[in-house]
Amino acid sequence: MGALRIVFGGTFDPVHNGHLAVAREAVRHFHADVHLLPAADPPHRPPPRVDAAQRVAMLELALRGEPRLHLDTRELRRAGPSYSVDSLLELRRELGPNAPLAWLVGEDAFAGLSRWHRWRELLGLAHWIIAQRPDTKGQVREHVADIEATWPAELRAHAGGHWVEDPGQLHQTPSGHLARLQLPPRPESATGVRERIAGGGDWQQWVPSAVAAHIRRHGLYGVAADRQ
Repeated sequence: MGALRIVFGGTFDPVHNGHLAVAREAVRHFHADVHLLPAADPPHRPPPRVDAAQRVAMLELALRGEPRLHLDTRELRRAGPSYSVDSLLELRRELGPNAPLAWLVGEDAFAGLSRWHRWRELLGLAHWIIAQRPDTKGQVREHVADIEATWPAELRAHAGGHWVEDPGQLHQTPSGHLARLQLPPRPESATGVRERIAGGGDWQQWVPSAVAAHIRRHGLYGVAADRQ
C-alpha cells in the first residue's frame, strides 16, 4: 500500500516556527513524512504579500536539516486558483488509488470545508488531519461531537462520524478518515510576523534564523534591506 504521505498546505507568507512545529508534531504522531505545499493563488484568503519565488526560497531555508519535511511546489507551477481538489487529484494520479494520503489543516479551516471548491470529493481523496490548539482560555474541544457542532449541517452530514483515534489507521486505508492532532499553544502567526515587521517590533525569534536573514537581506514585508 505504501507509506502514508501528509500534505500541509498554506501560503507560508512567511514560513515561521509555528508551521515547523505543526509539521514536526505530525511526523512524530503519525509516523509519516510531511510535504509542505505553498499555494500560488489561494481562493479563500487574500493574496500572499511576497511572490512565489521568495516564499519558496524561505521554505527551502527553513526545511534544511529536516529530513522528514519536504517541499512540494505543484500549486506554484499550476495556473489559476490553488484548489486543493486539483492537488489531491494530481497526487492520486502519481501515488495510485490505494496509497495512504492525508491533508493537514487547522480546526477552523476544516469547519469551513463546505466553502471549498468541489468539497464533497475531498474526503474520498485523502484522510484529513485536523490540528487543534487551545483557545484564548486554554481550552480545547476534547470530544469529536463538540468539534462537529461547529460545522455547518451539510459538512456534518458528509463528514461526521469518520473519526479514528489510532494514528496507525491512516496507514491502512487510502482515504476517508478524520484524525486529530492536538498541539500546544504557540505565539507565532504569519500575520503576526508581518505586523511586527511593519510596526518595528521584535519578530526574528518567530522565524528560523536563516529565514530572518533572508527577509532582512531582501527587504521583505517592509523591513529595511540589509545589503551587507
